[in-house]
Amino acid sequence: MPWFKRTEHQIVPTEGHEVRTEGLWTKCEQCGKVLFKPDLDANLQVCPHCGRHFKFDARARIDNLLGPGYELVDLELRSTDPLNFTDLKPYKSRLKQAQAKTGLNDAIVNAVGKLGTQDVVISAMEYGFIGGSMGAVVGETIARAVDRALDKRVPLIIISASGGARMMEGIASLMQLAKISAGLARMDDAKIPYISLMTDPTTGGVTASFAMLGDLNIAEPGALIGFAGPRVIEQTIRQKLPPGFQRSEFLLEHGFLDAIVERKNLKSYLAKTLEWMTKGN
Repeated sequence: MPWFKRTEHQIVPTEGHEVRTEGLWTKCEQCGKVLFKPDLDANLQVCPHCGRHFKFDARARIDNLLGPGYELVDLELRSTDPLNFTDLKPYKSRLKQAQAKTGLNDAIVNAVGKLGTQDVVISAMEYGFIGGSMGAVVGETIARAVDRALDKRVPLIIISASGGARMMEGIASLMQLAKISAGLARMDDAKIPYISLMTDPTTGGVTASFAMLGDLNIAEPGALIGFAGPRVIEQTIRQKLPPGFQRSEFLLEHGFLDAIVERKNLKSYLAKTLEWMTKGN
């Protein structure tokens, strides 16, 4: 028997005791630092070293912005499969997997509550649900948020996080662009404020419709915002794009955004902004 093998007084683990380290750490793709996930959660999913804004789920965004007592609404709608669509896997299967993964029926959450002292309606997109793609349910849910804002005459905030229209639903997904845009035009006629917050990423049909129609268009730092992705554009025009192209800082510099707001400052920024936007109403 080898001399280094312990034969007496062996260490016996306590029954049921388990040390778990898997999933407790993540690496920041921007600065390369290894981050403890609970610390990252406490910092609103923002890297404390370089300020990179990680993806933030829809319910966490709402909870971060609205005061206690807010209400989640319009959660009952579910997507169907009008085209019986299949690519690498059936669309029905994708929906079931996304619903199990996120605990949501689709890629959107509506809420009503107070942001500071102001009553608001918030519609937040969930990127974890099929890339935040906009199908008929997302379109209808945002349209209902518009209707609520109109009925109550309170400001609307839409938080975008999306790869664009959900093409598994074909023309039904594309019709949502016009449907939501028409509702926002009614809000404009009624002089009710609409603020669009763009996060990483905001692309495709979402950018081509409601994301860019805000009375105030703001974004988080470093967010990818555009219609087609940079790789597709480079392949089309056969030229290299400028550094930082389609990132929020580039768009602010070229007049497509009104402001870039860090996540930690977002609640106070919106509260102050809504105060002057609703003054006199």
